[in-house]
Amino acid sequence: MERIIIVDPQLEYWRELLQEVSKKDIEIHSYRTFKAAQESLAIHPVLLVILHVSIPDANAIETTWILRQKLKAPEVVIIADSPNADDAEQAIRSGAWEYLLRPKNATSLLPLIKRIAEYSASARKANVQDDHKVALFEGIVGESPKIKTCLSLAQQAAKSDAHVLIRGETGTGKEILAWAIHKNSLRANKNFVVVDCAALPETLVESTLMGHERGAFTGADKVQDGLIRQADGGTLFLDEVGELPLAIQKSFLRVLEERRFRRVGGNEEISSDFRLLSASNKNLDLLVQEGKFREDLLFRLRSFTIELPSLNERKEDIRHIIHFHLPRLCNRISKDLKEVSEEYYAALMAYSWPGNVRELVNALDRSIVAARNESMLFPQHLPTYLRVSLAREKATQGNSGNIIGEQQEIKPLRPLQEVRDAKLAQVEEEYLRQLLQAVKGNIPEACHIAGLSRSRLYSLLKKYSVSQTTNKDSRHSQENSP
Repeated sequence: MERIIIVDPQLEYWRELLQEVSKKDIEIHSYRTFKAAQESLAIHPVLLVILHVSIPDANAIETTWILRQKLKAPEVVIIADSPNADDAEQAIRSGAWEYLLRPKNATSLLPLIKRIAEYSASARKANVQDDHKVALFEGIVGESPKIKTCLSLAQQAAKSDAHVLIRGETGTGKEILAWAIHKNSLRANKNFVVVDCAALPETLVESTLMGHERGAFTGADKVQDGLIRQADGGTLFLDEVGELPLAIQKSFLRVLEERRFRRVGGNEEISSDFRLLSASNKNLDLLVQEGKFREDLLFRLRSFTIELPSLNERKEDIRHIIHFHLPRLCNRISKDLKEVSEEYYAALMAYSWPGNVRELVNALDRSIVAARNESMLFPQHLPTYLRVSLAREKATQGNSGNIIGEQQEIKPLRPLQEVRDAKLAQVEEEYLRQLLQAVKGNIPEACHIAGLSRSRLYSLLKKYSVSQTTNKDSRHSQENSP
């Protein structure tokens, strides 16, 4: 028998629905508060939880998120008495099945309940059939709710052939997740072709993707297959797709729609059956508004979207990440497995990690090298730039108290995405300056630490007007100043 939980201060509203479902194979329990419903939720599996958006003892949106993280998660429908677009958006983002205005008659929800029951039965059947298939997501480490949600979405994406857009800051593991989706898909035995859109010279983008005929341009001395052709039967991964030049976007959209294209300088149409995965650390909707990205292409890219959280949003995973990478990194330089002090963990938790997981792993790698034959890692083994950042942050916090009676200016609030983008730019610029200072302008070492290609690093330095020589000169002048 299916069980439904209703949490709504207006229990009288549901009386007719309770009478109606008593004739069916459905059991409904209704409560005025979420606290009263918790015991019932804990004892038996539940098909559906209907939450009023204004339950008195809990936040309905946060409660939806918590319920949807359970192993056998119930579906959640949120009921409201008046429309609120922000609540509706947050409800869906938290995993709600639907956000509804309270119907005039509760029995009008019966078709919705029937659809949810049918969906649940179908999902259970599919899960039984797939129990022997274990998704392999090696390298994606963590137990936080946010990373578990990403892995769950990645498993769903792997079972389909839909285009997937992976969004996340630099260093969050977008390529690793794309690789995992490919390896768990029906295309696993075919090529996984990576295109770093940020590193492609604009003049060579078309020939790199489509290929070229002999004599198509100066230096084209033979026929060359492009990356799209190489991905035939497999997966094409466009990393940093927001950097794809606007001039090529229309041509690529046609390839997505028709799976056919011509080499540069050629007349023959070539077909390629590939699955597209793409990733971006930029807000593509904002790029569309600025005229830098085609809206119709964005619609194609994000048939399925996965948002990878920053390391700052899941710091509880830092220990898991360290435990996962520590044996490999120690073994790589033939060192015995090192222990990690609580002080080291505390330092990792205090740092902001603008480079995310990639930066954390690089910091661990450098710590192991710095520790040499010592058996335990301490904060003193962390890279200098990181320790400097922690010291500056600590000093700033120590002097950040407000003067008593001082009035603070109340600034108007900006859109969240605008604040996030501005903060990311600030953090990236500061990181680049500290990075170049730490390596004394050594670009290869900077690339190794940051986990970036040389072209990507130069692109970021240009973006933020960070000069390699300026860092050297400013340090020299500081060292020689009185």
